Amino acid sequence: MTSIDVHELTKDYGATRAVDHLTFSVRPGRVTGFLGPNGAGKSTTMRLVLGLDRPTGGTATIGGQAYAALDDPLRRVGVLLDPQAAHGSRTARNHLLALATSNGMGRGRVEEVLEEAGLAKVGGRRIKAFSLGMRQRLGIAAALLGDPEVVMLDEPSNGLDPEGIVWIRELMKRLAREGRTVLVSSHLMNETSSFADHLIVLGRGRLLIDLPMQEFLDSRSRPRVRMRTSEPSRLGEVLTRKGYRAAQGEDGRWTVEDVKAEEIGAMAAREGIAVLELIDEQATLEQAYLDLTADAAEFASAAVPPTTRQEI
Repeated sequence: MTSIDVHELTKDYGATRAVDHLTFSVRPGRVTGFLGPNGAGKSTTMRLVLGLDRPTGGTATIGGQAYAALDDPLRRVGVLLDPQAAHGSRTARNHLLALATSNGMGRGRVEEVLEEAGLAKVGGRRIKAFSLGMRQRLGIAAALLGDPEVVMLDEPSNGLDPEGIVWIRELMKRLAREGRTVLVSSHLMNETSSFADHLIVLGRGRLLIDLPMQEFLDSRSRPRVRMRTSEPSRLGEVLTRKGYRAAQGEDGRWTVEDVKAEEIGAMAAREGIAVLELIDEQATLEQAYLDLTADAAEFASAAVPPTTRQEI
């Protein structure tokens, strides 16, 4: 099984501890979102996993081996860290061809990933003429070049247009369905909630959360139901009589706290109350994340506007 395994990983830069005894595993078959405030240690951790920095302590392995010890690393691990790293005077095709040739791959694979990334028509254009989104697509194409078992992407949606965001979202899900290990660092909470199955959240270099997405959301919010009926007054009387904590909004809908829709729906059926709308609500990923990391953000504005709940 090819997984990313981090054990007691620590990195000091002088008197500053960027990564503090991290232990977690990124498993195949799911998309793992890698989250944390600026300065939390996400990029440093990814660099340590890839051998670009040397740890002060602990280990980081891929499939049980250090990255530097892997045979054919491009075929084992696909990485997007910096889309600006490609030489601007090269064409997109020649950039990928140089990577392919140095790793024993043919031109055919270059054409495949150019097509996959939507760059086939501009493969002969120099990279310095590319927009940020096009450079991002090229970086993702390079990560896919070796058809790797492990994919690590840092902010892959950055600079992409709406079509590109949908493409990368579906690509990550497909890679996970194929049994690959997918680790994605992002600051876009709404986007992360659309593709991640599992979350690893850092704060000040330490592990805050290592949980499935739904379990994390459930742990940071209380059950809540919103409902609408043709008999709002009667519903209010029943809710009060049965001891539910409920409030009616200006639009006539009722919000009932600390309860699931299944329970309220059954109660309404027993009372013969027609239900026109019945929705379970919970905190959004953004709301749950901000709540979790409130004390772990090294850089924060004076005030954060309130977030809203998301229907499920």
